[in-house]
Parts: sequence; structure tokens; C-alpha cells
Amino acid sequence: MAQALAFTPFVGHLVGGALLKLYQALGVAPADIAKDIASVSDAFKYELLVAAGLIAFFLIVRLTLSVEKPNPAQQIAEMIHEFTGNQAESVIGHGYERFQAYATCILLFIIFNNFLGLIPGITTPTSQPVVPLGLAVLTFLYYNFYGVRTHGLIGYLKQFAGPMWQISWLLFPVEVISHLARMMSLTIRLYANMLASDLLALICFSMIPLIAPVAFLGLHAFVAAIQAYVFMLLTMIYLGMAVSHEH
Repeated sequence: MAQALAFTPFVGHLVGGALLKLYQALGVAPADIAKDIASVSDAFKYELLVAAGLIAFFLIVRLTLSVEKPNPAQQIAEMIHEFTGNQAESVIGHGYERFQAYATCILLFIIFNNFLGLIPGITTPTSQPVVPLGLAVLTFLYYNFYGVRTHGLIGYLKQFAGPMWQISWLLFPVEVISHLARMMSLTIRLYANMLASDLLALICFSMIPLIAPVAFLGLHAFVAAIQAYVFMLLTMIYLGMAVSHEH
């Protein structure tokens, strides 16, 4: 297993401090506190770093907005906004704006977690199944929430029954299972591809001279970007289907 870099103990210390205060407030024994702090995984620490980095980036953009002289950070943010906006408009259609922020966060969070695997000594966080699973569950809850909010509970459930009431008893359980399977599909697709990319790069670095693995790092970066885009695209598709109206 790849060894954590020097900043992961630092993040662990920050996480541990928060856990320490929480457990002390709950009256948990010190031995239990130390055990739980030590159990914080490297993948979770990397996720926190990515989240903190993205928050810092968008705070900088927000605080330095300028119409006349946009700085590089603002220009990058505008490019990302335009890209995700175009994708959301073509997939979701009317009213896509309210979902663009979530889709953008999904794209950036996944792609930067994927890119961490390019750094020697770091195992890609998304190659750990719990990370894609968490994102998949969040996406599942998100699009179903907006489906219910848009159509009402009864109206949204009617989508599961199909247009013909005669076979609704058959279609309804099939649709429910299909929706639940989306979480597994999102999880396995991201997890399996990033795990395979990590293993391939590791094997090449251990068996082949330096120049060849560089090409595989390029392949890893390509896979990382594609998988983040696919996850975002599927999120938009599920959202579009959940909030669409029959005409």
C-alpha cells in the first residue's frame, strides 16, 4: 500500500482535533477517542483536502470578481461554468440552472480526487469503493429529491408505473430496482476504472524504465478526466429524467 505523504498526518491531526472535541462533549473515553482518530483513512483525508482546495478557489474567485480585469482564477471559473452550463442545458433542458452548481461540484471533486493518483505515494481516493459509493448515494438522493419536489410524491411515483396502467404492477418494481441499481452502476464504474488505472501504473513503474510509465501516467490522467465527466453526465441525465414533464 502506498505510503501517505507528509500532509496526511497534518490533516489527520485536524480531523482528530474535531473528533476529540466532539467525543469529549459526548463523554467518550480517551482510549476510544485515540482509536477512532487513528482509524481515519487516507482517502478521507485526501477528500477533505480537495474539498478545502475547491472552497478556497471559489472564495478567491468570489472575492476578486472583476468585469474589467478578470484574473486567471476568474477566467478558469468562467470556463468551467460555461462548460458545465452547456452540458446541463443540452441534457437537462429548461431550468437547468438550479442543478448546474451540483453538477459542477461533482465534476471538480471527482476529477481532482482522480488526479491525486498522479502523485507518487498517493493511492487515488476514488479507487477506494467507499468514495464512489458516497458520491453515488448523494446523487441518488439529490435527483430523487428534486423529482419529488417537481412533481409531488404521487406524481413522481407515477413515473415508475409507466404510461399504461394495465402493466403498471409489473413496471413499478422493475423501475424501482433500476433506480437502485444506478447507485451500484455509478459506484462500480468509477471505482473499477480508477483502481485498474492505479494498478496498471504501479505495475509499469515496477517493471519498466521511467519513460514508459510516463505514458501510463498520461493514460491515467485521461481516464481520470473521462470518468469525472461520465459521472457528471450521468448525474445530469438522471436529473433530467427526474424533473422532466410529459408532453
